[in-house]
Amino acid sequence: MAAFQFHQFSYNADNYGVLIHDPTTGQTACVDAGDAAAYEAALAEKGWSLTQIWITHHHADHTAGLMKLKEGSGAKVYGPTPTRSPIAGIDEQVKEGDSFSFGGSEVQVLETPGHTLDMLNFYLADQGVVFTGDTLFALGCGRLFEGSPAQMWSSICKLMALPDETIVYCSHEYTEANADFALSVDPDNAALVQRASEVKDLRAANQPTIPTNIGLERATNPFARPQDKAIRSRLGMQGATDEDVFAEIRKLKDNF
Repeated sequence: MAAFQFHQFSYNADNYGVLIHDPTTGQTACVDAGDAAAYEAALAEKGWSLTQIWITHHHADHTAGLMKLKEGSGAKVYGPTPTRSPIAGIDEQVKEGDSFSFGGSEVQVLETPGHTLDMLNFYLADQGVVFTGDTLFALGCGRLFEGSPAQMWSSICKLMALPDETIVYCSHEYTEANADFALSVDPDNAALVQRASEVKDLRAANQPTIPTNIGLERATNPFARPQDKAIRSRLGMQGATDEDVFAEIRKLKDNF
């Protein structure tokens, strides 16, 4: 099987879109559709024709361009079952345990509620790539607009169970701010200190910090590390559950 090609591009103030292209079949998918013009420009730049759209959740910065992009391409749209906010334009609603075909690969659907209740992530196991929407960010995780800390911690655990080498495409360039917060709760983590420095250099050069990978997040992302003794000690939560430590880290980040 030929390796897929991935093209990440920016839109709005800090969003990322991604195109996925199978050179064998010529099929192309995109993750979310927050700005139709940006997606169309990226497709034109690569010379690819859109055949599928994968929607992670209902927020407008992920769906505002969906109908225009769908109508212009005829692409089939996969997305979540409606919770609080139905999404117009979805052709096939998918949920945890479902899968669908793209090119020569199986796309596995992961439900990762927390940021929203309808959040989906999409995992290409044979390509070693996962698209985490607003669930897992580089050095961070999404705010809890609809879900609970328990739900988000369960979602993070689901992602952390993927192989270390799994490449992670998330939907926002938040890494520099996330690094500043991460150092406030895990300042003696040498891997984090080094990574934070690298992130600042990349952003100073206007370069993306995405994609990341699961192993790097497991080593440096405080939201994936509530079991860490140093973090627990700094928070005075040595005897707490992982879920409670996670909830405290999320609360601290919300007020950072």
